[in-house]
Amino acid sequence: MLHTQLVPAANQDSRRLFVVLHGLGDSAAGWRWLPEALKLPWMNYLLVNAPDEYYGGYSWFEYPGNIAPGVHRSRLLLNQLLDQLRSQNFPADQITLGGFSQGCLMALETGLHYPHRLAGIVGLSGWVFELENLVRELTPVARSQRLLITHGHFDPLLPFAEVRDQVKQLQAAGLDVTWRDFPKEHTIHGEEEVAVIREFVRAGYPVVGG
Repeated sequence: MLHTQLVPAANQDSRRLFVVLHGLGDSAAGWRWLPEALKLPWMNYLLVNAPDEYYGGYSWFEYPGNIAPGVHRSRLLLNQLLDQLRSQNFPADQITLGGFSQGCLMALETGLHYPHRLAGIVGLSGWVFELENLVRELTPVARSQRLLITHGHFDPLLPFAEVRDQVKQLQAAGLDVTWRDFPKEHTIHGEEEVAVIREFVRAGYPVVGG
């Protein structure tokens, strides 16, 4: 069971939900700025802590080293979380799943294996786990998912060119990937990147204004 923090929408009847996955060593608390920054009054936010303690924060998988066991375990936990949310009247097609760094990898890995179409998948400053296997396993539902992937030209942890090449392979496999790059390191590029996230998320809920 993953520990989560719900930040409710200003519009109390909304069932639209952004599930946010943090990066290595961070926590749900590190993303409490996002609801105010995105300015989407109809959006609920579920900020999720990764399962493993890591130097005062949390991690989704062991890093560096063999990340596969942790990725598979965390994907199972996130699948269970999404199923639980659906049982709580948050329909899958009203859920955006997004994350930063390790959280980006987990958002892509989980969202592209989940058996239900989501409103969107947002991956920020991360990478794709076992890309060839992922592409080989793509289902019709996975091919219908909307993705936003962003990365920084000067990221010191995850080289820009390698991530860009991964995105090109996802696009070549027929996935609907919106790619945005920024003159940033391993961080969020201020309002410019927030605006890109906002517009992508908003487009996943076409009947919603504002």
